[in-house]
Amino acid sequence: MAFKSRICSLCKGRKLLCGKSKCPILEKLRVFDDIKKKLDKKLNKNEVFGASPPSIFVGEYNYPNVRMAPLVPPIDGDTSFIDSPLKWENKSIKAVIKYRSMLVMGETKHINVNTCKNSNDISKILESIQELAMAVKPVDSEIILKRKPSFDIVPSGFAPPISPKGDLLKFNIAENPKIPSKSDYIVNDELKAVDSIISLYNYGFDEYYIVKLLSAGLLGINKKLVPTRWSITGVQDTIGRYLTKRIIDYPLINDYEVYYSEFLGNRYVILLIPDYYAYELMEVWEKGALFGCDNPPVLGDYEDLKTKGYAKETTGAFYAARLSVLEYLNERKRQSKIVVFREITSDYYAPVGVWQVRTGVKKSFNEVFKFNTLEGALNKINELLNNPLEKYRLKSRILTKDRQMRIDEFIYL
Repeated sequence: MAFKSRICSLCKGRKLLCGKSKCPILEKLRVFDDIKKKLDKKLNKNEVFGASPPSIFVGEYNYPNVRMAPLVPPIDGDTSFIDSPLKWENKSIKAVIKYRSMLVMGETKHINVNTCKNSNDISKILESIQELAMAVKPVDSEIILKRKPSFDIVPSGFAPPISPKGDLLKFNIAENPKIPSKSDYIVNDELKAVDSIISLYNYGFDEYYIVKLLSAGLLGINKKLVPTRWSITGVQDTIGRYLTKRIIDYPLINDYEVYYSEFLGNRYVILLIPDYYAYELMEVWEKGALFGCDNPPVLGDYEDLKTKGYAKETTGAFYAARLSVLEYLNERKRQSKIVVFREITSDYYAPVGVWQVRTGVKKSFNEVFKFNTLEGALNKINELLNNPLEKYRLKSRILTKDRQMRIDEFIYL
């Protein structure tokens, strides 16, 4: 493993010259070493048998010809926790790295994403992977690789937790997977992908299950494989837009509400304003964080009912945070303007995915601070944030200084 970073070469994980609270490379090495010791006999061969959580992955490199993979841990029993962000609410970054590192990835040869449009072109392996994606409980599975799985570590703190992997020769499902009749019906129905996603969501399926179906090329009229990372954002955006259409018919909240949480080295402050819907996320990557620097800028994206386009600065985090807030408002049957502040600290030393944004924002709704005026709410927010509030106000479109005051704010002046 060659380290291209001069800082890494000088530091060797001991001095933490990058500013992070822990060395992400050494943490990954420790986890891999621990897994190798415990599962060496099961991983030191090209055949891996175990209960898939169930889990699949579709890459984006070389799109539209991509590689996809079933993920199988070399253990049996209830393995659902290994690939279920819903069960990681109280887990550490190290625990998540460990879970991801237990899943062996059997990568297929490059498959054109449009393969799913013609059922005659679907290979036995792809068909089995799709069947795995539809399951809601762990499935006993076997992957046969070209050679034993490799534990490759990208020498960068920016790289997400990577599973041990190898080139896939065969993939077999050793039992009948438990597939819900409702999802089976939707997969086989002539529904647009958007309608399928909303139907599954309303049936009570969590978004991570829906993501697998979309990635595996099982949703929509013109079905095709969708890279996992794109699927996550696509599903969260689709559900978010659906919930937005619902909450704009609800009455406004009565007070200015502030919420706060910390999760996996991320600090979240949410401001709900008694006004008609608009939403923005602003974030600062502090020094020592993955993309931090000495004088970090405020990144931000905004939307109202008229704006369109992708969140270019905050990317997937924008849709993950929005969905958590919209679900909260929909549950209350209320409408508001939304401002989410996110501060990423040096404790976020390794990327684990936007699920942590989704969870971190959701955790903030355990306690509320209510205020009669915007300034009262902003004073509280200034206490909760590490970076000066004025720095955010210069970036914000909702909190801009020339914002017209509401009549009820004048009452409290």
